[in-house]
Amino acid sequence: MAVGNINELPENILLELFTHVPARHLLLHCRLVCSLWRDLIDLVTLWKRKCLREGFITEDWDQPVADWKIFYFLCSLRRNLLRNPCAEEDMTSWQIDSNGGDHWRVESLPGDHGTNFPDSKVKKYFVTSFEMCLKSQLVDLKAEGYWEELLDTFRPEIEVKDWFAARADCGCTYHIRVQLVSDNYIVLASFEPPPVTIDQWNNAKWTEVSHTFSDYPSGVRHILFQHGGKDTQFWAGWYGPRITNSSITISPKMTRDPAPSTAQPETMQGQEKAARPPSSLRLHRPF
Repeated sequence: MAVGNINELPENILLELFTHVPARHLLLHCRLVCSLWRDLIDLVTLWKRKCLREGFITEDWDQPVADWKIFYFLCSLRRNLLRNPCAEEDMTSWQIDSNGGDHWRVESLPGDHGTNFPDSKVKKYFVTSFEMCLKSQLVDLKAEGYWEELLDTFRPEIEVKDWFAARADCGCTYHIRVQLVSDNYIVLASFEPPPVTIDQWNNAKWTEVSHTFSDYPSGVRHILFQHGGKDTQFWAGWYGPRITNSSITISPKMTRDPAPSTAQPETMQGQEKAARPPSSLRLHRPF
């Protein structure tokens, strides 16, 4: 039996076949086969179908998308870029920048004089002591799969979130700082709201802090995430802010206003500062 040429198939059948091929393989290999395949792989229809097949959009999706190919790749890469955000692996993956008082510690929810976390899947939290405790992670975006053109040309939205709570019987002060950093450790954009102080005899409620970076300068290659705090009573033990469920996610930029920051931030975008490569986060000035 004679073997037919795959290019003799109707284009819609070829498109359907391409929806099952890994995206990087399409661009690095299939697109180079011939002009027909190149033109089909460049079609918006293909990438919309792949988004639908992967569950990135629904049949009734009505939001405008500037570039469906980029939208697909950003959706496929979307995940929490922070490791061990909920203390399930003790202090693994975190750089300890300050370890004052009785040091950092991991406890189980709800904890003494505490409340349950809004998400029942979160079981643990990090807790600070009576002197400043700070910890951080440095995210290498290229190592996480985000290539330079994607970051510099399309500048996807970078959303950071954190959750903190005080013990009901002790006041505390919570700090967070997030910086978008270049390859040579120049700070290109920063989120650093004023410290949040919670008084003693509070309701121990969990509070979310969030901020979305958008339209930031080109050249972002790393994200520095640092948080922590201390108690206000100077009690021995672990009475400072409790922290968990931290996240950094990168998403396609949609034609909508970015989510506002919470916790009364004073955001500094587009301000360049000289900085050193991270070693115990010397990139930062002390709180």
